[in-house]
This record gives sequence, C-alpha cells and structure tokens, in this order.
Amino acid sequence: MKCLICHDEWLPPVSLAMLLTLRQADVCCPRCRARFIRLEGNRCERCSRLSDQAICEDCIGWERRKTVLKQNVSVYMYNDWMKEVMNRFKFRGDYALVEAFRFDVRRVFDEHFSSDVCLVPIPLSSSRLAERGFNQAEAIASLLSVPMIFALQRIDDEKQSKKTRRERFVGRKFCLTGEDVAEKRIVIVDDIYTTGATVHEAAKLLYDAGAREICSFTLVRS
Repeated sequence: MKCLICHDEWLPPVSLAMLLTLRQADVCCPRCRARFIRLEGNRCERCSRLSDQAICEDCIGWERRKTVLKQNVSVYMYNDWMKEVMNRFKFRGDYALVEAFRFDVRRVFDEHFSSDVCLVPIPLSSSRLAERGFNQAEAIASLLSVPMIFALQRIDDEKQSKKTRRERFVGRKFCLTGEDVAEKRIVIVDDIYTTGATVHEAAKLLYDAGAREICSFTLVRS
C-alpha cells in the first residue's frame, strides 16, 4: 500500500490482534508515523502545553480573565513536520490526511472524556469553507463516535494564522446558532491551540447559553 503522506510503497505488518479486532492497518509508513510526536510527560494540566508548572503562565492569565473553559487536551506537539502536514490538510485541501490522525485522536480523547459529551467543532466562515472545501475541525470531530452540535457561527473572516498574538485576543469571532446546549457537557473541537483565544471565546458563548461544563480538544498544541 502507499503511505498517505509520503506516497511511498510499504507493506504494513499484520498481527493476530489486528485480525481479531478488525483494526485497520496504519495508513502511514513507519518513517512518517515516527515524525508525529504525541504530547507526553510534564504538561500544563489546563492546556496541554509542555511545562514543568502544573498550571502555565498563559493559563494563569486566563484564570484572571475568569475563563469558563475547564481544560484543553491536545494530541500532538507542533513541530516542522506537523506544520507541513497541517498546511497540506488545511490550506491545500488534502482531506484524506485526517485518516493519519484517527488512531491517536480516538485514543487520547477516550483517555480524557466520557461518552456523554457533545462535540462543538469550531466553524469556518462561509467564504473560508468555500475556499477549503471542508472544515478541518469538523473533520477531526468526525473521527470520534460522539454526537456533534453545530452551535457556533463564524463572524470573523480573517485567518487566525495571519494574526499577531495580540490581534487574536481582540474582536468577536463567533455568534450562537440557536442550537440547544443547555445543561450539556461540551467539548469544543479545533485543529490547533496557540493562544487559546478561539476556544476560550467559544466556551464563554456556550456557557452563557447554558452549557454545564466546557472543555476543548485540539489536534495540536502550538
């Protein structure tokens, strides 16, 4: 088979456990798979940032702002390899790459969240959705066997990747769609947690709409 990322031919090993559980073979060759770095070891318990502090300085700052986001859980470290993969996935419209994340996304999610939550993917603006062809946050959420609620609508059309750190904290990005989130335990899903401004704003809107508990789950922690 061909590696989903580098497109080299390779022969995945087949084990008895895979046959018994009907687990699919990895879509990435061992060389490409090894370059995905799972977040492990000492991390901030609130945002998954690699840190020797239990709560990092950024999260202390969010606490001062009275954030309602309980916790962010991320799967991978952001490095040059992940930057290239995310560029292909998001900006070059390579939707198939989402399958490279499936196993790790499901495993990390199941380690931190129960099945009684609802997922709220961070939305794209209509123009950005037309440009890319799909919403990367929704694609990541679709890997999980958990209901999705489309409770947010984007009102800010500017790319987050083009903004400075300061600009990400300024101005509203979302409004509510009217979907019922009252008393629900919500997990916001996005691709990258950088400053946290996106998920913290989304959490505040959902909390004001009556959500009982709000966390976020992101593919990458920058």
